[in-house]
Amino acid sequence: MTQITLESVSKVFATARKRTVALNETSLTIDDCETVCVVGPSGCGKTTMLNLIAGFIQPTDGSISLDGREVTGPAADRAVVFQADAVFPWLTVADNVAFGLRMQRASRTERAERVERFLDLVGLTDFAKAYPKELSGGMRKRVDLARAYASGPEVLLLDEPFGALDLFTKENMWTALARVAAAEPKTIVFVTHDIEEALFLGDRVIVMTPRPARVHSVIEVPFGPDRTLDLRADPKFQALRIDIAHSLREVHDGAA
Repeated sequence: MTQITLESVSKVFATARKRTVALNETSLTIDDCETVCVVGPSGCGKTTMLNLIAGFIQPTDGSISLDGREVTGPAADRAVVFQADAVFPWLTVADNVAFGLRMQRASRTERAERVERFLDLVGLTDFAKAYPKELSGGMRKRVDLARAYASGPEVLLLDEPFGALDLFTKENMWTALARVAAAEPKTIVFVTHDIEEALFLGDRVIVMTPRPARVHSVIEVPFGPDRTLDLRADPKFQALRIDIAHSLREVHDGAA
């Protein structure tokens, strides 16, 4: 069980000349094995929230906990996938996926089994011995995803991981992530600018206000786990997309 709890969390970045409130008195609970997608205007604190949960930075006020354990820094129970590729160019695909397991001193047998499992789930079995320079951008992102999952975290944090990909590749990554998440459920926090991406992947969508950022609204996504790309043609999907777009316009205009 891995529930994430933010209690009145604020984050202030201060210099000698400027004080910026990046996140303001934000409270949120994310349930075990729930996928929550966070959307909002650029600079609204989405990544700040993710970095706080990851433990890369500490809140100025409030607290963040995982199952009652306060987050005080990075740990193996959380894995992060960034927008930029994080593959090691000198390692093969298989060795990249095994990297976290090697750092955890997992046995050779366990490493081999986990690598094989997740390369299969992301569709890279035939590229196990390839190097990143031989892969497309989408394939390198699949390596990132497989490595994050293979290390066995309780929580997966994704910061616009597919933002730099073309539409076709991005759609393939949606289905790849959905397939892996179904095979090995995790608590997932996914930051994105893409409303359709949020609705396709999320159990809930969190709309953030501009700075000082806080939760504006929470949208329950009523679709089951077996989602295909055709879901986007569903009138309910399109109605939710319009509702979220209106919410984003509302918070943007309110900040103008």
